[in-house]
Amino acid sequence: MARERNTRLAGMIAETGWSQPRVAREMQAVAAENGIDELRAIDRSHISHWVGGTRPGPVAAATLCEALTRGLRGARTVTLAEIGLATDNDAETGPSWAEDPAAALTTLRDDMLDRRQLLYSTAAAALPAPDWWSNRPAALRQEPARLPQRVTGAHVDALHEAARYFSGQDQRLGGGTGRAALRAFLATDVAAYLAAAGGDVRPSLLAAAGELTYLYGWMSYDAGDQAGAQKAFGVALALAAEADDPALAGHILRAQGHQAGDLGHHRIALRYTEASLDSTRHRAAGSRERALFEVVHARALASAGRKNDALAALHRAEQDLGRADGEQAPARVAFFGEAALAHETGLTLRTLGDLPGAEKELRRSVRTRALPYARTHAVTIGYLGAVQAQGGRVEEACTTWHLALDAMTGIRSDRTAGVVRQMLAALSPLRGRGGNAAAALDARAREALLAIG
Repeated sequence: MARERNTRLAGMIAETGWSQPRVAREMQAVAAENGIDELRAIDRSHISHWVGGTRPGPVAAATLCEALTRGLRGARTVTLAEIGLATDNDAETGPSWAEDPAAALTTLRDDMLDRRQLLYSTAAAALPAPDWWSNRPAALRQEPARLPQRVTGAHVDALHEAARYFSGQDQRLGGGTGRAALRAFLATDVAAYLAAAGGDVRPSLLAAAGELTYLYGWMSYDAGDQAGAQKAFGVALALAAEADDPALAGHILRAQGHQAGDLGHHRIALRYTEASLDSTRHRAAGSRERALFEVVHARALASAGRKNDALAALHRAEQDLGRADGEQAPARVAFFGEAALAHETGLTLRTLGDLPGAEKELRRSVRTRALPYARTHAVTIGYLGAVQAQGGRVEEACTTWHLALDAMTGIRSDRTAGVVRQMLAALSPLRGRGGNAAAALDARAREALLAIG
């Protein structure tokens, strides 16, 4: 029986102005960003078959939507229904800002186990309407207890202690360590506390739960579960809003911008980082946290080609961090000091094309990084090697990359794996010029990637 041509898909490809080979290349890029190995060999023949009426698998269909969305340059998000590939099981809406976050915690899952849901979704990368921020605390914060359990300040303290523990695991060993345990804790104990808490303790419990949920999102992002991170960040943002904690909300928005930028969604990253600097959130945050908001915003500005604005944001971040000494700050920003600022500044300058400036800042970050932050330290060294290679100093880059591989031992992190993948890509054209040093490093990097992943 002949298949019916998918005219919706054909029309959407025509709307992007792309050829079928270009669509295939964009799908390969999306697959690479999301670690979907089975789609990296997509070619024109696959697109042609799908236009001819063959149905792609669910992961390929989601990847196709993302590629076509990029082809429209942000004009709108392409959905499965729009290209004739939706089924009854496909949810095509963005986040539901009316969802009860306590109930949402029970639905958190490891989306790396569900390949159909793996992709970072531009449809889900939405911000709530302006009135949501003010209406949410009034509507939900005074909710009465629904379960017969007494929740006290001791429960709040327990959540803060859990956040410190899991944050330490993440920083030392990567987001892949302890994430399943944190997910189970959120879905059981924390969800039960939220369902039971009322009265004066409820706002502080909401904020503590929001911070712990944000941490799960950050660990998911580091582990490569981008859809899981998106879901968790959205739930954490709802908890922060319900707690009426604008500084925490800004912190979460900053993380969402960081994730979007690293995945190449630069418009979305700029939107999130601008939201983190909303006047209410900016005023509520301390100097150290404001510096973090500013430096991530600077990276988004640099990626958008706004050089002067990016440099101004870097200057503000440095000034804010300089004012932070002696100030009380939440534990969630304890990591953000000179080394973290230098790391983000170096990446911003690299995006702006200032390789000497980027190298100087990345060296400063490596020199000043404290031991507990092993994962980020390894990533920073990897970026330093990439800047050296970009500047044509191949042997020096190889030496630096060996140090990065040394620092990655025992860490379970997709971001460290990403540094190794970038290392291998950079080594490919350098092997002839780098001689034995590049060849030896290439072999070691391939072994390290297998161990990490």
